[in-house]
Amino acid sequence: MITVNGEDHVLSEQLTMRQLLVQLSMPEKGIAVAVDGMVLPKSRWDTTTVEKGWTIDVLTAVQGG
Repeated sequence: MITVNGEDHVLSEQLTMRQLLVQLSMPEKGIAVAVDGMVLPKSRWDTTTVEKGWTIDVLTAVQGG
């Protein structure tokens, strides 16, 4: 079980962060990912395996003034 943006999800298989984002239909550009409050660099999305118990926040960039 993991939590993504406040919603619980059950993982049926081991996924990398990028695979999880694709599975959840998240955009690839214009987002940042934080795991347990720490930003996960995009360069590590392909090599980081999502672990049970993680709290993941997917944040989108917002323009404004």
